[in-house]
Amino acid sequence: MPGTVLLLAASPVGKGRLVDAASVLPVLAAVAPAVLSGTDTANVVELADPLEPQAVLTRLRAAAAAPGPLTVYVTGQLQLDRRQRLPHLALARTTASTARYTAFPWHWFREELRLRPAGATTLLLDLHADTETWELLRSTPLDSGRGNAVHGRIAPPPSRRTVAQPAYMKAVATILRSGFRPPAEQLHQQALTRIAADSAGRDLVLSTPGPAGGDPHAVITAAVQSGRHAEADALAARHEQIAVTAHGPASEEALHWAEVRADLAMFAGDAARSCRTWLMIATARLNAGQAPDAPAVEAAVDRAHHQWGQVRDTAPARELGAALAALRGRVPGRREGALDHVQRQLRQLQTQA
Repeated sequence: MPGTVLLLAASPVGKGRLVDAASVLPVLAAVAPAVLSGTDTANVVELADPLEPQAVLTRLRAAAAAPGPLTVYVTGQLQLDRRQRLPHLALARTTASTARYTAFPWHWFREELRLRPAGATTLLLDLHADTETWELLRSTPLDSGRGNAVHGRIAPPPSRRTVAQPAYMKAVATILRSGFRPPAEQLHQQALTRIAADSAGRDLVLSTPGPAGGDPHAVITAAVQSGRHAEADALAARHEQIAVTAHGPASEEALHWAEVRADLAMFAGDAARSCRTWLMIATARLNAGQAPDAPAVEAAVDRAHHQWGQVRDTAPARELGAALAALRGRVPGRREGALDHVQRQLRQLQTQA
């Protein structure tokens, strides 16, 4: 099966630039696609200093939907948005005050890659952080999602008036230009060795291998791919119950398995059950004190909204639509007009028999 490669290099234009991210792209582009991917053949998508977060999201979403192995190379800088203090990948127009609207939220990587088969995704990262983000990441790890292999480094802010070079990613590209891609972990270690003289002891090193064969997510993925949807849901339900017993119904562990079951309902073609589960998850998070604009809350309501649009039977569509409208009143999300859309659709449903 062919692989997919996403090359993303981004940093602000002007004085806010910490790293010359795009300088690595010619080196990576000189590597054969199959070597970048580690597969016999591969499709490569390149994003150089993109302007809009939605443009990056569109390309990431398309890459995540590809059935084969996916390798994502990200070079750039991290900044916090001032409202939620969440890490964002700065884009060409990003400034310290506009990060929430002009940068790419890092949790979107996690959200878009979460439905991929366990072990099918590798991220190679060369990131620089501004001062605020660096302080946060020293105590709070960068979350790139379950089931993904993640290797790379996060470097502290460079000296004032200095634009850093993406030395780690250039080392990765140089190794790959030999025409052979070693396993990701080995490639990572070789790249670290090459830059050790300049970065040892300063960088935050990222090294998370993919899930082991016994990982329940991998077993569930295999069941779904074989069409055994009931078996996959039963396994997820068992893990959800274990998490509820051990940590409580509102715990992250329990809610994670509820999210898995919502996704499984979608894969099984049961949009109503998927929508209902996402509504329950969003409500549980709000009742636990999470903010209406928290990423996990917004994502749950957005997914409930999307699945509601797939419900074809009028009665459950009315019932779920009323619950969604009430929730949209509390969680409007980042897209304008979401509540209006639900109310408009509900009015149409009222006219149907």
